[in-house]
Amino acid sequence: MVVVLGQYDNRLRFLRKKFSVNIEVFDKKITVAGSDNSVVETVENILSQVVTAAKKGYVMDWGEFESLVDFYTAWGGTVDIDHQEVLLAGKIRPKTRGQKEYVEAMKKHDVVFAIGPAGTGKTYLAVAMALDYLRSGAVQRIILTRPAVEAGERLGFLPGDLVEKVDPYLRPIYDAIMDMMPAEKFYSYRQKGIVEIAPLAFMRGRTLNNCFVILDEAQNTTHQQMKMFLTRIGFSSKAVITGDVTQIDIDKGNSGLIECEEILKGVEGIAFVYLTDLDVVRHPIVKNIIKAYENYERNRHEKDH
Repeated sequence: MVVVLGQYDNRLRFLRKKFSVNIEVFDKKITVAGSDNSVVETVENILSQVVTAAKKGYVMDWGEFESLVDFYTAWGGTVDIDHQEVLLAGKIRPKTRGQKEYVEAMKKHDVVFAIGPAGTGKTYLAVAMALDYLRSGAVQRIILTRPAVEAGERLGFLPGDLVEKVDPYLRPIYDAIMDMMPAEKFYSYRQKGIVEIAPLAFMRGRTLNNCFVILDEAQNTTHQQMKMFLTRIGFSSKAVITGDVTQIDIDKGNSGLIECEEILKGVEGIAFVYLTDLDVVRHPIVKNIIKAYENYERNRHEKDH
């Protein structure tokens, strides 16, 4: 019951406050009552999912519980969420419905576009999947690339060698990798070329065989850059392209990621996964920030038109 109700019954208190319902627990039975039948049903469905997960031996953390509540709040209905444990990089698991769809897409397709706001795990899960493929021998290398928009892709004037020039732009990907393996091993992989730093501007003319390639911040690629990147993919390789179309640092009309949605939808072997604020697994305030910006931008767009 502790697994279901939470420490000091914090899950029950959370549900009572959020939905204004009465929840009682007696003799291992949970009873939900309230004036709105649809709200009562929603709370029952949430608790049913938590109970089902507990019976399977799955311990849902607070972030996953909040995501479950948000999902039912947004969509309602009775949707069975499979809590079979899917571990990536030995310890990482998708925590929302959208993230699980994203992981499944990466397993089934050679090219996956993951589009969604900050905090939805686009890059983090891609890195975890890449490490799984590397450890299993399915690929021989991991290649990380990202457009260096702030430097206009002209990196020559920056001090240091090629890796040192692009390190600041790829730091979020480094952070994700070093969260999943010892730093010494990561730096060893870099020295051996097993994990390669490949600035987008320098990938022209290459053929990437037996690689897991991650293109991060793809919303800042141009038409030419995106086409160049996608045509680099060789045999026995996978490519994951991540981006947030609400945070474009170039002219929005030139974004290669937005254009890809129109050009490549329906192409066999390519999947598009759309993550939303329901998939945010950072501090709860991040969801509220995303919603506030969406409302502001929508209202501003309506005023302009």
